[in-house]
Amino acid sequence: MRRKTRIPPPPLPQRDGVDPARVRLPFGQEWATVRDHLVARLAAGDGVVDGMFDAGLIVGADGRAVSRDAAYVPGMYVWFHRDLPEEVRVPYPVEVVHRDEHIVVADKPHFLATTPRGSHVTETVLARLRRDLGIPTLGAAHRLDLLTAGLVLFTVRPEERGAYQSLFRDRQVTKEYEAVAPYDPAVPLPRTVHSRIVKERGVLAAREVPGEPNAVSRIELLDHRAGRGRYRLLPATGQTHQLRVHMAASGLPILGDPLYPVVTGPRPAGDFRRPLQLLARVLEFTDPVTGHAHRFVSGRVLEAWSAYEDWAR
Repeated sequence: MRRKTRIPPPPLPQRDGVDPARVRLPFGQEWATVRDHLVARLAAGDGVVDGMFDAGLIVGADGRAVSRDAAYVPGMYVWFHRDLPEEVRVPYPVEVVHRDEHIVVADKPHFLATTPRGSHVTETVLARLRRDLGIPTLGAAHRLDLLTAGLVLFTVRPEERGAYQSLFRDRQVTKEYEAVAPYDPAVPLPRTVHSRIVKERGVLAAREVPGEPNAVSRIELLDHRAGRGRYRLLPATGQTHQLRVHMAASGLPILGDPLYPVVTGPRPAGDFRRPLQLLARVLEFTDPVTGHAHRFVSGRVLEAWSAYEDWAR
């Protein structure tokens, strides 16, 4: 069995709050040079990769530029910065609810991704906070969907990140969401929904399938008016899109949802109208490092409830 090696710290600084890309040269493959492997792996064309080598943009663990003809060594790490995509700026601020030497709790707006992924890189909560707070070591303890607003927990010290992530893995965090959806007096509430949810790679929407339940959500009605309800949602598990799936399956699809119950296609870039009316309202947990009991509450409001007529247009 091959011994697990420690990943060296990145020798390049962050760029606009984004870490450099890291590549470990795999075992069991035969390449003459590092350059040959990166050309094949990055699928960027000979000229692009060669230009990066010639400009000294690809470096090893010691921070020195790797030459174009450097021999391929299995297990070797190299770092470089990818060209950042052009992104439409999400015109809403990230509010900091709490900050101490261990954690940062942010109140995320709709349409902003939690962490860099795919086409969302600099326009993410993590990149913004790293820049605005000057904390390059900041990392996410969990994530919210891009379309969901509300509270997200970040860690300051990398060596403590695992302790906070384990809170979510071990279901030691009380999470409370709020949603606006149609009101239907025929739907009995409160109710607890149990189902099995699967999310397939490359498929936008998750779906319920027969089998042992892996998703549990409690749905409570807080108030209703003019055909709309305001709901408290209490997930006991954390499956992808769980609350959205369970609300739609209950006949109460969350307003502004482009996937449930019907996939309506991707939203055009820069279209910030009619956001998904789902908010991560409360995070409550005992701090695994300090032992303090925390309860954080989002200051955001859902537009379909607070500005009922304006949101409907």
